[in-house]
Amino acid sequence: MKAPANLAEKLATFTDRFSPRTVATYNDNDIMVAKLEGPFHWHKHEDTDDFFLVLSGTLDIELRDRTVTLNPGEIFVVPKGVEHRPVAHGEVHILLIEPTGTPNSGDKATAAPRILV
Repeated sequence: MKAPANLAEKLATFTDRFSPRTVATYNDNDIMVAKLEGPFHWHKHEDTDDFFLVLSGTLDIELRDRTVTLNPGEIFVVPKGVEHRPVAHGEVHILLIEPTGTPNSGDKATAAPRILV
């Protein structure tokens, strides 16, 4: 990186929902920000855990046996292979860390393209 990345400024550059934007990479991992609103679909990641850090808003991570509610400043990691569904109450801003190339939908055919901001 040549300069620090301001997450609020990066989030202000797009309006798409459930379409993560890569703000930095390290050790073959993408650090991404995303805007969420409403429910995403049920999915799982067979090869990696799914890391969520809420920057603003309230996000539910629905699991088949319970729901985890995240508020700003809170993180949750969904273990690999566990089916889950993020549900955003209003507009939610999140930070994600995943191995580069991990499809956000759990399926490369339906995943949002990786975009660098």
